[in-house]
Amino acid sequence: MSMQKFIKLFGRAKGSVIGMIHLKALPGSPWNIECMDTIKSHALKEADIYLNSGIDSIMIENMHDIPYLQASDMGPEVVASMTTVASSLRETFPDVPIGIQILTAANREALAVAKCTKLDYIRAEGYVFSHIGDEGWIDSCAGTLLRYRKSIGAENVLVFGDIKKKHSSHAVTEDISVTETARAAEFFLSDGVIVTGTETGIAPDENHMKEVKCAVKIPVLVGSGVTTNNVDQFIDASAMIVGSYFKHEGLWSNAVDQVRVKQFMDRVKMLRGS
Repeated sequence: MSMQKFIKLFGRAKGSVIGMIHLKALPGSPWNIECMDTIKSHALKEADIYLNSGIDSIMIENMHDIPYLQASDMGPEVVASMTTVASSLRETFPDVPIGIQILTAANREALAVAKCTKLDYIRAEGYVFSHIGDEGWIDSCAGTLLRYRKSIGAENVLVFGDIKKKHSSHAVTEDISVTETARAAEFFLSDGVIVTGTETGIAPDENHMKEVKCAVKIPVLVGSGVTTNNVDQFIDASAMIVGSYFKHEGLWSNAVDQVRVKQFMDRVKMLRGS
Protein backbone atom coordinates (compact mmCIF):
# COMPACT_ATOMS: atom_id res chain seq x y z
CA MET A 1 0.00 0.00 0.00
CA SER A 2 2.81 2.47 0.90
CA MET A 3 4.60 1.81 -2.39
CA GLN A 4 1.37 2.35 -4.31
CA LYS A 5 0.85 5.69 -2.55
CA PHE A 6 4.43 6.66 -3.34
CA ILE A 7 4.08 5.81 -7.03
CA LYS A 8 0.81 7.69 -7.24
CA LEU A 9 2.47 10.79 -5.75
CA PHE A 10 5.84 10.70 -7.53
CA GLY A 11 4.88 8.92 -10.73
CA ARG A 12 7.60 6.26 -10.45
CA ALA A 13 8.83 3.61 -8.03
CA LYS A 14 12.48 4.65 -8.00
CA GLY A 15 14.87 7.40 -8.99
CA SER A 16 12.82 10.45 -7.98
CA VAL A 17 14.69 13.56 -6.84
CA ILE A 18 13.57 15.79 -3.98
CA GLY A 19 15.21 19.23 -3.87
CA MET A 20 15.69 20.72 -0.41
CA ILE A 21 14.77 24.34 0.22
CA HIS A 22 16.61 25.41 3.36
CA LEU A 23 14.55 28.38 4.50
CA LYS A 24 16.39 31.44 5.72
CA ALA A 25 16.43 31.80 9.50
CA LEU A 26 12.88 32.27 10.78
CA PRO A 27 11.67 34.95 13.21
CA GLY A 28 12.94 34.32 16.73
CA SER A 29 15.99 32.27 15.73
CA PRO A 30 19.52 33.70 16.33
CA TRP A 31 20.37 34.07 12.63
CA ASN A 32 17.12 35.79 11.63
CA ILE A 33 17.68 39.08 9.82
CA GLU A 34 14.98 38.95 7.14
CA CYS A 35 11.23 39.52 7.15
CA MET A 36 8.81 36.78 6.14
CA ASP A 37 8.19 38.32 2.72
CA THR A 38 11.90 38.01 1.91
CA ILE A 39 12.12 34.48 3.31
CA LYS A 40 9.11 33.45 1.26
CA SER A 41 10.43 35.09 -1.92
CA HIS A 42 13.75 33.31 -1.56
CA ALA A 43 11.98 29.96 -1.17
CA LEU A 44 9.85 30.58 -4.26
CA LYS A 45 12.94 31.49 -6.28
CA GLU A 46 14.74 28.28 -5.32
CA ALA A 47 11.64 26.20 -5.99
CA ASP A 48 11.43 27.73 -9.45
CA ILE A 49 15.05 26.81 -10.18
CA TYR A 50 14.48 23.24 -9.04
CA LEU A 51 11.29 22.66 -10.95
CA ASN A 52 12.54 24.28 -14.16
CA SER A 53 15.47 21.86 -13.98
CA GLY A 54 13.17 18.86 -13.89
CA ILE A 55 13.29 17.97 -10.21
CA ASP A 56 10.36 15.80 -9.15
CA SER A 57 9.55 17.31 -5.76
CA ILE A 58 10.60 19.97 -3.28
CA MET A 59 10.79 19.94 0.50
CA ILE A 60 11.12 22.84 2.93
CA GLU A 61 13.08 22.78 6.16
CA ASN A 62 14.07 25.38 8.77
CA MET A 63 17.75 24.48 8.41
CA HIS A 64 19.04 27.96 9.26
CA ASP A 65 17.32 28.01 12.68
CA ILE A 66 20.57 27.13 14.46
CA PRO A 67 20.82 26.06 17.27
CA TYR A 68 17.83 23.78 16.85
CA LEU A 69 15.06 23.36 19.40
CA GLN A 70 13.14 20.25 20.26
CA ALA A 71 9.43 20.51 19.63
CA SER A 72 8.60 20.94 23.33
CA ASP A 73 10.65 24.17 23.42
CA MET A 74 9.50 25.54 20.09
CA GLY A 75 7.47 28.72 19.87
CA PRO A 76 4.32 29.11 17.73
CA GLU A 77 6.19 31.51 15.43
CA VAL A 78 7.98 28.52 13.85
CA VAL A 79 4.75 26.79 12.81
CA ALA A 80 3.29 30.12 11.68
CA SER A 81 6.36 30.87 9.55
CA MET A 82 6.51 27.42 8.00
CA THR A 83 2.80 27.60 7.22
CA THR A 84 3.27 30.95 5.50
CA VAL A 85 5.96 29.57 3.18
CA ALA A 86 4.18 26.26 2.60
CA SER A 87 0.95 28.03 1.64
CA SER A 88 2.74 30.20 -0.88
CA LEU A 89 4.55 27.26 -2.45
CA ARG A 90 1.37 25.22 -2.74
CA GLU A 91 -0.50 28.12 -4.31
CA THR A 92 2.30 28.74 -6.80
CA PHE A 93 2.96 25.09 -7.63
CA PRO A 94 -0.40 23.33 -7.19
CA ASP A 95 0.57 20.08 -8.91
CA VAL A 96 4.07 19.48 -7.48
CA PRO A 97 4.70 16.99 -4.65
CA ILE A 98 5.82 19.12 -1.70
CA GLY A 99 7.11 17.96 1.67
CA ILE A 100 8.16 19.50 4.95
CA GLN A 101 10.49 18.86 7.86
CA ILE A 102 10.57 20.99 11.00
CA LEU A 103 13.72 20.75 13.08
CA THR A 104 14.10 19.24 15.50
CA ALA A 105 11.73 16.27 15.49
CA ALA A 106 8.72 18.60 15.35
CA ASN A 107 6.83 15.89 13.52
CA ARG A 108 3.33 16.68 14.80
CA GLU A 109 3.88 20.32 13.92
CA ALA A 110 5.00 19.32 10.42
CA LEU A 111 1.89 17.17 10.00
CA ALA A 112 -0.31 20.07 11.07
CA VAL A 113 1.31 22.41 8.55
CA ALA A 114 1.04 19.78 5.82
CA LYS A 115 -2.63 19.18 6.58
CA CYS A 116 -3.53 22.87 6.54
CA THR A 117 -1.52 23.78 3.43
CA LYS A 118 -2.17 20.62 1.39
CA LEU A 119 1.41 19.37 1.39
CA ASP A 120 2.03 15.74 0.53
CA TYR A 121 4.56 14.31 2.99
CA ILE A 122 6.74 14.96 6.00
CA ARG A 123 10.23 13.83 6.99
CA ALA A 124 10.06 12.54 10.55
CA GLU A 125 12.94 12.17 13.00
CA GLY A 126 12.87 9.57 15.74
CA TYR A 127 10.08 7.54 14.17
CA VAL A 128 11.22 4.29 15.76
CA PHE A 129 13.80 3.76 18.53
CA SER A 130 15.38 6.61 20.45
CA HIS A 131 18.69 8.35 19.84
CA ILE A 132 20.79 11.27 21.02
CA GLY A 133 21.13 14.25 18.71
CA ASP A 134 22.85 17.62 19.01
CA GLU A 135 19.68 18.81 20.73
CA GLY A 136 19.54 15.99 23.30
CA TRP A 137 17.49 12.84 23.68
CA ILE A 138 14.96 12.19 20.91
CA ASP A 139 12.21 9.68 21.71
CA SER A 140 10.49 7.48 19.17
CA CYS A 141 7.12 8.84 18.08
CA ALA A 142 5.37 6.47 15.66
CA GLY A 143 2.46 5.64 17.94
CA THR A 144 1.57 9.18 18.92
CA LEU A 145 2.37 10.63 15.49
CA LEU A 146 0.09 8.33 13.51
CA ARG A 147 -2.70 8.72 16.04
CA TYR A 148 -2.35 12.49 15.68
CA ARG A 149 -2.42 12.12 11.88
CA LYS A 150 -5.63 10.13 12.20
CA SER A 151 -7.22 12.62 14.60
CA ILE A 152 -6.75 15.59 12.25
CA GLY A 153 -7.76 13.69 9.12
CA ALA A 154 -4.32 13.87 7.51
CA GLU A 155 -4.01 10.23 6.42
CA ASN A 156 -3.20 11.45 2.91
CA VAL A 157 0.06 13.02 4.21
CA LEU A 158 2.83 10.44 3.88
CA VAL A 159 5.34 10.01 6.71
CA PHE A 160 8.91 9.15 5.74
CA GLY A 161 10.97 8.25 8.80
CA ASP A 162 14.72 8.62 9.21
CA ILE A 163 16.46 5.46 10.44
CA LYS A 164 19.85 5.62 12.17
CA LYS A 165 19.63 9.36 11.54
CA LYS A 166 22.64 11.54 10.71
CA HIS A 167 24.12 13.92 13.32
CA SER A 168 23.15 11.47 16.04
CA SER A 169 24.55 8.87 18.39
CA HIS A 170 22.94 5.46 18.16
CA ALA A 171 25.05 3.75 20.81
CA VAL A 172 21.96 2.82 22.80
CA THR A 173 20.71 0.82 19.79
CA GLU A 174 24.05 -0.34 18.42
CA ASP A 175 22.86 -3.95 18.67
CA ILE A 176 20.02 -3.15 16.25
CA SER A 177 21.07 -3.03 12.58
CA VAL A 178 19.84 -0.54 10.02
CA THR A 179 17.78 -3.29 8.38
CA GLU A 180 16.18 -4.25 11.69
CA THR A 181 15.40 -0.58 12.27
CA ALA A 182 13.83 -0.36 8.82
CA ARG A 183 11.69 -3.44 9.46
CA ALA A 184 10.55 -1.93 12.76
CA ALA A 185 9.54 1.28 10.96
CA GLU A 186 7.64 -0.77 8.39
CA PHE A 187 5.89 -2.71 11.14
CA PHE A 188 4.96 0.61 12.76
CA LEU A 189 3.28 1.70 9.49
CA SER A 190 5.84 4.17 8.15
CA ASP A 191 5.14 5.19 4.54
CA GLY A 192 8.86 5.01 3.79
CA VAL A 193 12.28 5.03 5.43
CA ILE A 194 15.20 7.38 4.89
CA VAL A 195 18.79 6.13 4.96
CA THR A 196 21.53 8.72 5.58
CA GLY A 197 25.24 9.09 6.15
CA THR A 198 26.69 10.31 9.42
CA GLU A 199 26.18 14.01 8.70
CA THR A 200 24.87 16.51 6.15
CA GLY A 201 26.61 16.05 2.81
CA ILE A 202 27.90 12.56 3.65
CA ALA A 203 26.46 9.70 1.62
CA PRO A 204 25.23 6.52 3.30
CA ASP A 205 26.89 3.18 2.76
CA GLU A 206 25.57 1.96 -0.59
CA ASN A 207 25.28 -1.55 0.85
CA HIS A 208 23.05 -0.27 3.65
CA MET A 209 20.61 1.10 1.11
CA LYS A 210 20.59 -2.17 -0.82
CA GLU A 211 20.14 -4.22 2.37
CA VAL A 212 17.24 -2.05 3.50
CA LYS A 213 15.59 -2.28 0.08
CA CYS A 214 15.75 -6.07 0.34
CA ALA A 215 14.44 -6.06 3.89
CA VAL A 216 11.26 -3.98 3.45
CA LYS A 217 8.47 -3.50 0.96
CA ILE A 218 7.99 0.21 1.62
CA PRO A 219 9.81 3.04 -0.21
CA VAL A 220 13.49 3.54 0.69
CA LEU A 221 14.84 7.07 0.31
CA VAL A 222 18.42 8.34 0.52
CA GLY A 223 18.64 11.43 2.68
CA SER A 224 22.18 12.79 2.38
CA GLY A 225 25.32 12.97 0.32
CA VAL A 226 24.06 12.21 -3.20
CA THR A 227 26.09 13.97 -5.92
CA THR A 228 26.53 13.80 -9.66
CA ASN A 229 29.54 11.57 -9.07
CA ASN A 230 27.75 8.94 -6.97
CA VAL A 231 24.11 9.18 -8.08
CA ASP A 232 24.50 5.98 -10.10
CA GLN A 233 24.97 4.14 -6.78
CA PHE A 234 21.66 5.43 -5.40
CA ILE A 235 19.44 5.72 -8.47
CA ASP A 236 17.55 2.58 -7.43
CA ALA A 237 16.36 4.27 -4.23
CA SER A 238 12.73 5.31 -4.30
CA ALA A 239 13.89 8.92 -4.02
CA MET A 240 17.02 10.92 -3.31
CA ILE A 241 16.76 13.98 -1.08
CA VAL A 242 19.41 16.44 -2.23
CA GLY A 243 20.27 19.72 -0.53
CA SER A 244 23.93 20.56 0.04
CA TYR A 245 25.13 19.40 -3.36
CA PHE A 246 22.71 21.73 -5.13
CA LYS A 247 24.15 24.79 -3.40
CA HIS A 248 27.05 26.95 -4.58
CA GLU A 249 30.32 25.15 -3.70
CA GLY A 250 28.26 22.32 -2.22
CA LEU A 251 27.72 24.25 1.04
CA TRP A 252 24.22 23.88 2.50
CA SER A 253 24.04 27.50 3.69
CA ASN A 254 24.63 28.94 0.21
CA ALA A 255 22.00 29.65 -2.44
CA VAL A 256 20.95 27.04 -4.99
CA ASP A 257 23.32 26.78 -7.97
CA GLN A 258 21.27 26.27 -11.13
CA VAL A 259 24.23 24.82 -13.03
CA ARG A 260 24.77 22.12 -10.39
CA VAL A 261 21.08 21.25 -10.40
CA LYS A 262 20.97 20.93 -14.19
CA GLN A 263 24.10 18.78 -14.34
CA PHE A 264 22.72 16.49 -11.66
CA MET A 265 19.34 16.13 -13.31
CA ASP A 266 20.91 15.52 -16.73
CA ARG A 267 22.76 12.59 -15.15
CA VAL A 268 19.62 11.32 -13.39
CA LYS A 269 17.54 11.48 -16.56
CA MET A 270 20.17 9.52 -18.43
CA LEU A 271 20.33 6.84 -15.71
CA ARG A 272 16.58 6.38 -15.48
CA GLY A 273 15.96 6.80 -19.20
CA SER A 274 13.65 9.77 -18.82
